[in-house]
Amino acid sequence: MVITSATYLISSPGYLQCPKADRPEYAFIGRSNVGKSSLINMLCNNQKLAKTSGTPGKTQMINHFDVVSSAENNSKAQWYIVDLPGYGFAKVSQQQRKSWSTMIEDYLRKRENLVNVFVLIDSRHSPQKADLEFVNRLGQWEVPFCMVFTKADKTTQLEVSKNIKAFLNAMRKTWQFLPAHFVTSTVKKLGKDKILDAIAKWNEEFTAG
Repeated sequence: MVITSATYLISSPGYLQCPKADRPEYAFIGRSNVGKSSLINMLCNNQKLAKTSGTPGKTQMINHFDVVSSAENNSKAQWYIVDLPGYGFAKVSQQQRKSWSTMIEDYLRKRENLVNVFVLIDSRHSPQKADLEFVNRLGQWEVPFCMVFTKADKTTQLEVSKNIKAFLNAMRKTWQFLPAHFVTSTVKKLGKDKILDAIAKWNEEFTAG
């Protein structure tokens, strides 16, 4: 699958203001500065699509991108990518953080066309409490998700493997079956095809269902 066009559509303050739920939708979320915008831009072949920032907490609403892709048989698909505010550290008030949290939970639990959530995790670090708490919450809410370990080019392969293994082992303490995971590097375009292949498969299932 190849993305032929991707354009910013709208930023919504809540799930009720989101675009009509008439096509498959994929949300991207992670701790601040995990490389979310860079990953979205890599998948869409557009370095200016999602705004990258060194300032934590820059994404504050539910941001929709309108995506058109074509498969090997030339069939076209139209779907949404959603850029969600990061969780964890951000220099905002407690009240602001709480309203973000409510907005994200409502979106994740009530958005009818949400097919999968990509949870981004920095592969340079050992398991972080905020990441483990978030994936466990998605499990409790029965929201389908997979994990994307980012920035695999920023440290050694050995370190990346060790940190991913430690994260999966931490999940195994409470999870019987682990969700799928991807390893990515936006510099080396690592993981791009695998993620797009997964989305293509889900798009077909969404249309068939």
